[in-house]
Amino acid sequence: METMTSGKTIGENIKKARAKLGLTQDDLAKKADVKYTTLTKVESGVVNKPSVQTMAKIAKALGVLIEDLIK
Repeated sequence: METMTSGKTIGENIKKARAKLGLTQDDLAKKADVKYTTLTKVESGVVNKPSVQTMAKIAKALGVLIEDLIK
């Protein structure tokens, strides 16, 4: 049985990718067209199962694949 990546790991991966691009949380939220509060909750692991739509928007804004954020 496959184990899912925890929300904390997803959040950490988003944070690393965002920092690599020199983006603030606000910058990324605007670029990804997601609410700032949604992004902060995903990054902090409060939302541990973000929707596929949210993940797709964030991944696209970061220029990475969703798979890169969940591994």
